[in-house]
Amino acid sequence: MKRNSFVYIFKMTQLIFMAFISMTLFLRTEMHKKTVTDGGIYLGALFFTTIVIMFNGFSELALSIIKLPVFYKQRDLLFFPPWAYSLPTWILKIPVTLAEVAVWALMTYYVIGFDSDAGRFFKQYLLLVCLNQTASALFRFIGSLGRNIIVANTFGSFALLAVMVLGGFILSREDIQSWWIWGYWMSPMMYGQNAIAVNEFLGKSWRHVPANATEPLGVSVMKSRGIFPQAYWYWIGVAASVGYVFLFNFLFTVALTYLNPFSKNQAILSEETVAERNAIKIGGSVELSSRKKSFRENGNEVRGSLSSRSMSARVGGITNGAEQNRKRGMVLPFEPFSITFDDIRYAVDMPQEMKDQGIPEDRLELLKGVSGAFRPGVLTALMGISGAGKTTLMDVLAGRKTGGYIDGTITISGYPKRQETFARIAGYCEQTDIHSPHVTVYESLQYSAWLRLPPEVDTATRKMFIEEVMALVELNPLREALVGLPGVNGLSTEQRKRLTIAVELVANPSIIFMDEPTSGLDARAAAIVMRTVRNTVDTGRTVVCTIHQPSIDIFDAFDELFLLKRGGEEIYVGPLGRHSSHLIEYFEGINGVSKIKDGYNPATWMLDVTSAQQEAALGVNFVELYKNSELYRRNKALIKEVAIPAPGSKDIYYPTKYSQSFFTQCMACLWKQHMSYWRNPPYTAVRLLFTIFIALMFGAIFWGLGSKRRRRQDLFNSMGSMYSAVLFIGAGNVMTVQPVVSIERTVFYRERAAGMYSALPYAFGQVMIEIPYVFLQTLIYGVIVYGMIQFEWTVIKFFWYLFFMFFTLLYFTFYGMMGVAVTPNHNIAAIVSSCFLLIWNLFSGFIIPRTRIPVWWRWYYYICPISWTLYGLIASQYGDIKDKMDTDETVEDFIRSYFDFKHEFLGYVAIIIVGFTVLFGFIFAFSIRAFNFQKR
Repeated sequence: MKRNSFVYIFKMTQLIFMAFISMTLFLRTEMHKKTVTDGGIYLGALFFTTIVIMFNGFSELALSIIKLPVFYKQRDLLFFPPWAYSLPTWILKIPVTLAEVAVWALMTYYVIGFDSDAGRFFKQYLLLVCLNQTASALFRFIGSLGRNIIVANTFGSFALLAVMVLGGFILSREDIQSWWIWGYWMSPMMYGQNAIAVNEFLGKSWRHVPANATEPLGVSVMKSRGIFPQAYWYWIGVAASVGYVFLFNFLFTVALTYLNPFSKNQAILSEETVAERNAIKIGGSVELSSRKKSFRENGNEVRGSLSSRSMSARVGGITNGAEQNRKRGMVLPFEPFSITFDDIRYAVDMPQEMKDQGIPEDRLELLKGVSGAFRPGVLTALMGISGAGKTTLMDVLAGRKTGGYIDGTITISGYPKRQETFARIAGYCEQTDIHSPHVTVYESLQYSAWLRLPPEVDTATRKMFIEEVMALVELNPLREALVGLPGVNGLSTEQRKRLTIAVELVANPSIIFMDEPTSGLDARAAAIVMRTVRNTVDTGRTVVCTIHQPSIDIFDAFDELFLLKRGGEEIYVGPLGRHSSHLIEYFEGINGVSKIKDGYNPATWMLDVTSAQQEAALGVNFVELYKNSELYRRNKALIKEVAIPAPGSKDIYYPTKYSQSFFTQCMACLWKQHMSYWRNPPYTAVRLLFTIFIALMFGAIFWGLGSKRRRRQDLFNSMGSMYSAVLFIGAGNVMTVQPVVSIERTVFYRERAAGMYSALPYAFGQVMIEIPYVFLQTLIYGVIVYGMIQFEWTVIKFFWYLFFMFFTLLYFTFYGMMGVAVTPNHNIAAIVSSCFLLIWNLFSGFIIPRTRIPVWWRWYYYICPISWTLYGLIASQYGDIKDKMDTDETVEDFIRSYFDFKHEFLGYVAIIIVGFTVLFGFIFAFSIRAFNFQKR
């Protein structure tokens, strides 16, 4: 909780912000206590207070789910009983609740103009504390029940909806159908709403009896909305809230005790792995090499004292058969390129912490004049201790840095490097293995090849090349496997590494950078990946790998070494030699360096003898020794030689920045999004099921109310059905789309850096794929609800209903996507989005109509999308009804006088709703293009 302080600080800030808006919107100078209509506005203020206090507990849902994996592990290891976990969670929330409710009550109570009796202020405070605790306990329970953020968010929204709709404000108690009245009596919000209303409207400022009335104004207000007017209902409300706190915390403990995670983290097993396991069980041999080189993992071969030569034999197949492999992956020809770099320097702005320690420089230099040459068919290891600048150098050479200052010369086969053309001939395998989770291995390669191979490559050749690459990287057994999320499902770490390499290879690059391809892998998996890397080099490509403390056999697979020391300076650049003989000879030739022991890993020995401690103990400077060596002079000569263009060669030139046309990029992005959405039922299917449930529930709760128009309350009930549907289905779309877009955005960063497409085709695909799903969602909801609520069955009214619902759900979805695009991650996006949803809720026109909003806040009503949706829905259904009401005014007149909704303005409302949809879609596209939250 202490380390989640940001969440609580943000929530408190959000609460203060919402309290400020509420107190200036319901300002006491604008709030009168003369009529039942005035009382309805006060009731709206009390309803919003209740919503804010209950909604503030929603964050408990996400916080609970984040902690569940660790809890399940500790519970299964018998660290503690579940009640020992749930009890502190509850107790620690109490002080937070006391502080949050105090801030809200102190800021709003007297400014809004609630009853000025101090006793009623403290009674409201006590009730709100109980309600906040109830909501927190409810959402903790739902989190433990859902166990998955999408499922729990859906059920959480469903619970909040049921509690709100049956709370007595959106739908009056007298109008609730007999088969739903049990829901009214079970709703925690009903007790809270009833108690807070009784506390207010039985106060002395509401005791006067208006003209032509027989009872106090406060009692009339409560009766008009179906609220129990007896004083004892306050204490019933408090008691019920306390009871719910205990009930939900008890159910939270029960769920923690008996429920388990949905699934274990499992990777897909390839045929190769299954065969290997079977072989191990029967004592057979394991084939690691594509060249049919077998070995046995017996005790003699894996013992620690093995010499480097015998250890290398363990994966001897990695380096053998080079000539055979030059024929693989060559369906498409490629031009080999070398890359040279001379005196490369990279610096960043000096961190403030270091400036505070007295360092006067403005820049911190991470690379200090490094030089080298990487050539075709040569596998180079880029090594050094943590902080030496391995990945930094690779990012600089690959053009992946998003900030900092770069100096020096980089040439590609003798011509100056230009990033826009370099991206077309280079591949970059990131350490994190980022891929779209809901496409198959084959589709990932198909997509990469489609966008990165030249347009003149026909479909048949492209497919043939993909097959060659899959054979080269040994992915054929996994071709139909879904990629999945790292550490959750889908491919194992080693399989993902091979897919990362294959995704770059299908672009037919001449130069490939690989960032720690073996990190996080066991010896066997690392050997498989290195065999893939070796196969790639043997096709004649230039390959550079950063590597961190490799085993003997993996180190032996490299041809050359580029060794950096901490601070970004090279101390050895040259060939390794057979079993690292050249490397060992160089360092053993330095006076004072200890000889390598038989069987010791040369990579580990090299890092040990070049450490800062050894350097200080020997009194030498390895950078100076290297720069004064024959090896350094040879390297400088090699750089000069390779940096001269070959006779008859030309600089790299492409007529366009991207391989494919803008239209092809759009179609490819749309195709991938289609495959991803189709295979993501936790998002698409759950959203549609949620819509069906809400539609059926709303249809049953508001059964037949659409045709009732006799009383004002009938129209309030109809508007309540529209308001709650728009708010909850819309908010559901916002919250569920954000994790999906957040994952895809991470993939987008990698694919855009690889030069696959520009930002607009990606945004086009992401926006367009939502339209059919939202249309289906609208159709399901619209047909069910329209029929069950029994609105007027005319073609034009039904069309308007579907039109406004479709574009409303669409702008909510685009708003959720926009929230992700303008924030660093979906957690912050969810917090920011929920804040604006609360404000939209307040200015929707349901809690307080536009005619009663103070002039200084009316501008926000006009830029609030929900207010226009409700305008469109109400005006299209009731704006032209001439029937008389019990107040002797027509429905049309009441809609005009109370809400200021005009039927003849519908066309403009439709344009405004479409405008919001286009605006949010455009901001999403622009933000994706303009903002890059991936800092390198």
